Formats: sequence, structure tokens, C-alpha cells
Amino acid sequence: MQRIVLLLATALAFATLAPAQRDYTGPRPPKPDVPYLMHADTLVETEASEAREESRKSESVYSIAGATSTARTPLAEPIFLFLSDKISPDSLGIFRLEVKGGSRQVVLSKKKRDAHTLRLSATRLADKLYRIEVNEGMGLPVGEYSLTPEGSNQVFCFAVY
Repeated sequence: MQRIVLLLATALAFATLAPAQRDYTGPRPPKPDVPYLMHADTLVETEASEAREESRKSESVYSIAGATSTARTPLAEPIFLFLSDKISPDSLGIFRLEVKGGSRQVVLSKKKRDAHTLRLSATRLADKLYRIEVNEGMGLPVGEYSLTPEGSNQVFCFAVY
């Protein structure tokens, strides 16, 4: 009987230790509320800007100055590190931008919910630190993209090349 109690106590001790995760030791973003592209141990700050909104009959056009982003990645499945302060990582959506007339833009219909938002997943690494990944199966095709908090015209742009 004493042996069974000892075995149960040992199993319980190991069960409580198993879920414990190691502390995150990788790079950390220097600024909060700005997504950083992760390239091994190097972080590349996304291009922070404000999209200009123009309303048309049945759509809204959001434009960002410049034909290409200064933040670039060769990765079709980019990974971002995000230190959350005021922006929740769960509020971020990603949009593919079209280049027209020297600016980048996305057109959204007012009548129906567009499926322009691509899928993201956020994993907590440490207190307020998140790893954000694009979940689009085959990855993102070459082009211009924007991470945008829901309900905001704030944009964090990057290019996949």
C-alpha cells in the first residue's frame, strides 16, 4: 500500500511539472504594439502608417502611400513577434493590397462582409509577448500586405518577395 501511495505521489509530481513551459529566450520587439517580422534572431519592424479611407457608392477604399513597403520578407509564411500594450493580437487581421497609381490599396464592400481578411493565429510566448503566424495553407503569394487592428485605419505593412 505504501508503494502505491509513493507511485501516485511521484506521478502527481511529474504531472504538475509537465505543463510548465520554459521562459521565452528569443528576441523581443523594442516597441510595443508594432508587429515585427521574425527572420531567425533578427526582427524587422513593419511599416507603420495610417490608411486613408475613401467612401464610394457600395465600397470603401483604404489607401497607403507608396508602391511598396520598406519592410520585406522572402518568407511565404511570415512569423511576427508582437508586444501587446494597447492593441490586442486577436484584433489583428491581414489584408492583401493591390498596387494602383503609386499607392497600395484594398477595396471592401459595404453591403456584404468581404472575405479579404486572411487567417492569423496568435500564440502567447510570455507576458504580453505573442508569436503571430499566417495560416493560409500554401503561404502568401508575392505581394504587398497589411496587418490591421479591427475597426482601425492603422496599418502595419510588409511585402513578400
